[in-house]
Amino acid sequence: MGIFSHFRETGESADSDIVERFGEPKRSLFTSTKMLSLKHKIDITDADDNVIYHSESKVISLHDKTDITDASGSQVAHIEKKVFTLHERHMVEMADGTSFELSNELFHLVKDITNIEGLGWQLRGNIIGLNFELYDKDESLIALTSQKMISLHDKYCIDIYKPEYEKEVVAIVVTLQHIISDREAAAAAAASAGSSSAAASSSS
Repeated sequence: MGIFSHFRETGESADSDIVERFGEPKRSLFTSTKMLSLKHKIDITDADDNVIYHSESKVISLHDKTDITDASGSQVAHIEKKVFTLHERHMVEMADGTSFELSNELFHLVKDITNIEGLGWQLRGNIIGLNFELYDKDESLIALTSQKMISLHDKYCIDIYKPEYEKEVVAIVVTLQHIISDREAAAAAAASAGSSSAAASSSS
């Protein structure tokens, strides 16, 4: 994919570059983090703006515990961040008993690769363009996700090519949003600490 985000709003057609490369998606979903929720509440809607899934995290939690439910309130997945590890790791437990782990091991300026251990899948990202591709163990495309570049919300478009894995895809994208939000918070904290240190040095 190119370096520019392929994000689109509800009701808009799929990006021509995506259709040319992969064909029309079987289904598209859209996510939006509610304002003033500190990224802890996410609604996942269909192309008609109907809420299909809802994600909610505990406001204060060392393990960043998150639950995903469907429109009826039934449990879909539970996500927990593993702490004190060398890499970013999140455990996902699906309601049907399937479990897997997202392990982020490679981080570069352009490419980000996250292994989905337990499923044999891989999430490959373009950090600059905010585009991500999810492949199964046979290198077959499962889904594409794109983030809106400038928004008051964390907004994503999810194009699904294998609808039978929709719930797993939703859980992976919600986890991805947490990973990116955590990085942004860490970068902001580091920048703030650097500014404070520089200010202290200049005043001494």
